[in-house]
Amino acid sequence: MIAKKHITNRFIKYVTIDTESNPNNPNFPSSENQWDLAKILVEDLKSIGLQEVTLDENCYIMATLPSNIDYKVPTIGFIAHMDTSPDFTGKNVKPQIVEDYNANDILLNEEKNIVLSPDYFEDLLQYKGQTLITTDGTTLLGADDKAGVTEIVTAMEYLMQHPEIKHGKIRICFTPDEEVGKGAHKFDVNKFDAAWAYTMDGSQIGELEYENFNAASAKITVTGKIVHPGYAKGKMINSINIANDFIAALPTEEVPEKTTGYEGFFHLHDMIGSVEKTVLEYIVRDHDFELFTQRKKMFQKIAKDINEKIGQELIQVDLKDQYFNMKEKIIPVMHIVDIVEEVMKDIGITPIIKPIRGGTDGSQLSYKGLPCPNIFAGGHNFHGRYEYIPVESMIKATEVIVGITAKVAEQYQ
Repeated sequence: MIAKKHITNRFIKYVTIDTESNPNNPNFPSSENQWDLAKILVEDLKSIGLQEVTLDENCYIMATLPSNIDYKVPTIGFIAHMDTSPDFTGKNVKPQIVEDYNANDILLNEEKNIVLSPDYFEDLLQYKGQTLITTDGTTLLGADDKAGVTEIVTAMEYLMQHPEIKHGKIRICFTPDEEVGKGAHKFDVNKFDAAWAYTMDGSQIGELEYENFNAASAKITVTGKIVHPGYAKGKMINSINIANDFIAALPTEEVPEKTTGYEGFFHLHDMIGSVEKTVLEYIVRDHDFELFTQRKKMFQKIAKDINEKIGQELIQVDLKDQYFNMKEKIIPVMHIVDIVEEVMKDIGITPIIKPIRGGTDGSQLSYKGLPCPNIFAGGHNFHGRYEYIPVESMIKATEVIVGITAKVAEQYQ
């Protein structure tokens, strides 16, 4: 159905363009290089024949595949993000192609002795005999979410070339800044004008998700006082030690590396400290809204208890909600999930329906009035040097998109 070489070349073209977003830049988009891919995508969408191709002032691309049927069908959409994670560099990506993977170790980088091994990443074994695209061990790959971008473009191209596949009006959008939590902030739902949509932003083949974490960021600022250490008794206040007390007061088992499934966590991802000032950067995650609320209250209580013990207001907590669990918005329209499940089964994919231990643009979009479950894009080990994607998974994801458009048209006939 989809030519392997064609989709591979398109994917490599996109991932070699640096689009790393910047969490410390309030501008929109947060990095100028996202425009580089956006401009290329605009030309690609026009070249395959899509209509109403627009690139707005905030770096959102929208386009339309017109209906080819004479009866009314809901307009549906497909969405992916252009940026890559700032957690690991996405500059100078050099993809490597592994044909007919033999289930052995893959040497990503001989000079640095970086190996992608099924002994550690067991998921590799399910792709024996397939074609893998990996990093060279020095960057991430960018399958999150340029695989989704590739699949949507390729699916639209295929539908243009195969008018015998009947479908209603399809809208697509490529967004900036998803990786820094802003991907849906300036998304114009009214302009997109779809009844519902799907983000192509999941991981391994078969993933179908309509639940995600409730998410918040937390900045803990501890103020100390520095004096000469030789004469410090009763005078010095070491903010690092106080910060350490704060860290120790949190549940030690409720961290990313010790939780799974619906289990929430506190994640200390950055820390800068000196005697006078220490800043802790956390993310807070939980699927259950009540537990999520309790986690945020725990930060406030720990800070209050330590401040009272010291007798001074030395710890400040700044909490900001980021996104919420889309489940509440999807349950009333579960037929949009059922459609995807049917399509996957029709083309031989076993659906893996599970909660997202993260978030997508779809979570925020669902709360803006655009119900938006998440579908696999096919990659593994996102945000790091061990990222890889099977080409066959990208092909299957493309087939799912095509199948959804046909299934919706069929159901509303």
